[in-house]
Amino acid sequence: MRRKKQVEEHNIHVRTGDKVVVVSGKDKGKTGNVKKVVTSENRVVVEGVNMVTKAQKPNPMAGIQGGLVKKEASLESSKVMLFCPACNKATRIKYEVKDDKKVRVCKHCGEVLDV
Repeated sequence: MRRKKQVEEHNIHVRTGDKVVVVSGKDKGKTGNVKKVVTSENRVVVEGVNMVTKAQKPNPMAGIQGGLVKKEASLESSKVMLFCPACNKATRIKYEVKDDKKVRVCKHCGEVLDV
């Protein structure tokens, strides 16, 4: 009898649509918006960062032309930091309760990062 592998959900500090800065790896220093968050694998996909070339097969039914396609690959969520627009730099976050709502706050300037 086979057992199903338990999928562990991770609590990731960034959300879809957040502006982030890459802090390590080949794309260190680049900024972009988070397109997708994969909580089960603790990974994020950031626009214009970690670009890979993928061989795409043509599919006439879907109107997809074949060839080499550049696309974003996922990267470890620990390699990105949230970007604070108030102090204009990458920051760690802390959580506070304001108006009976849990919000993310910049550690440097105290600005609320949730809109």
